[in-house]
Parts: sequence; structure tokens; C-alpha cells
Amino acid sequence: MLLNILAVGDIVGEGGQDILARRLRELQREHDIHFTVVNGENASGVGLTPRQARGMYDAGADVITLGNHTWNRIQIADFLDKDPYILRPANYAGRVPGRGFGVYDGPKGLKIGVMNLMGRLELNSNLDSPFKAANQILRSHEAQQCQVLLLDFHAEATSEKGAMAWYLDGRIHALWGTHTHVPTADTQILPKGTGFVTDLGMTGPRHSVLGIRPEHSINLFLGGLPRRYEEAEGPCQINACRFTIDTDKNRCVQVQRVDLLE
Repeated sequence: MLLNILAVGDIVGEGGQDILARRLRELQREHDIHFTVVNGENASGVGLTPRQARGMYDAGADVITLGNHTWNRIQIADFLDKDPYILRPANYAGRVPGRGFGVYDGPKGLKIGVMNLMGRLELNSNLDSPFKAANQILRSHEAQQCQVLLLDFHAEATSEKGAMAWYLDGRIHALWGTHTHVPTADTQILPKGTGFVTDLGMTGPRHSVLGIRPEHSINLFLGGLPRRYEEAEGPCQINACRFTIDTDKNRCVQVQRVDLLE
């Protein structure tokens, strides 16, 4: 069958939560989506609360992934242990709550495996290697039972995202980057069948700098005193990509941007 996966870029603040709640199911219907993964790590600006996670499920998310702001709302820690549908990066060093890989039921009995990993270059050098973590997950019994394997790679450097995609080409079906909040135009299918885009972008205020009020970012670059960032106001957007996977051929056959602007 042709399986359509929707990957939604970082939800930013109340504006991002609002447009997701109002427009995600419309996007799913329009593009015949079977399974949806949403990155939720910026729902509170920095971090995610259990209430916000439940709101994303109500909006239509099947799985929520996180990133470098996983622990900024520490009340999520217990929720990560209890809820199998929310993932934090698998390569956090040491013993931390939650999981970085999950197996989920798709249509027609398909098993869909979702990984969440975080890059180290210019982001967090104290992580375990995401490349080694990916290998370990893919060798696991759980991953080998999956017909479809997906990865949200939360990373700063475009080179690290690209290297991971080529490293895993043919071993997973789709990899998308998150974190930079800037959508990229490089949707592609690698030679062995893995669909890839460097960054999904973000879901949040359009008239902003990465979702925050522009004057706050300008102040920082002009050498002003640090201040708490505030979410920008005004119309919002959903940045997302659709990955079409041919489960009979065991490869991705199309990657398409499906952004929605208000």
C-alpha cells in the first residue's frame, strides 16, 4: 500500500498550538494522511507540558517528538514514563525518564517505528552519539518487527542532518530534521529509498524571528541586555512534509512540502 506520513515542524507557543488544533485535521484530509508525527518541544516557548501534549493528541497527532528543550518543563518527566506516544531524544546520556523509540499501529496491521534523536554539533556535545544510538535501535527486536521506520532528527547543523540521512539510507523509510524553525526546500529520496528533508520548519507565528517577537531578537544582536523571549503575535503557519511510502517496494516514493499559511 501507499502510506502517507505527515511530519509537522516544531510547535511554537500558543499560536502554534491554536493553528494545529484548528487546521491539522483539514491538512490530514486534504493530503490523505494515515499517520502524523508532531514535534512539540517549543509549545511552551521552551518545553512542553502534559496539558499541551494532550491538546496535540486532540488536534490529530499520533506521536509527539521532543528535542533540546525536553526538560525545560520538568513536569513532563513523569508523563514521559507513562505515555508511550511521546518520545524524547534516545541519545540523552545517563538515565532519564521516557523513551526515544516507539512502535505504533498503522493501517492494515502495519507496525510503524518512530525514533527521536538529537544532534551534537553546535547543540549539545554531552549527548551520546546519535549515529551509534540509531544503530542500536535498528538492531533491536522491536525495530526489526516494523514495516515502516521513521526518524525525527533534532539538530542544529544541516551537515549533521544530511550525514545521518545518508548513513541510514535504505535502513529507514523517512528522516526529517527539526530544531532550526526554518523550512528547507531540499525534499528528496536518497538512492536506497529513504525520504529526506533537512528541516520541516515550525508551526507558529509567521511575522517573527523563529516564532518570537522580532524586536527581542534584534535587541540580542545589537548587544542589548538579555530578556525573556515572548511569542510573536499575528497570523500563523503550519510547516510540514508528507512522506509517501510504498510498503510493497519497501521505500519512500515521494516527499512533498505541505505548508499551510494563514
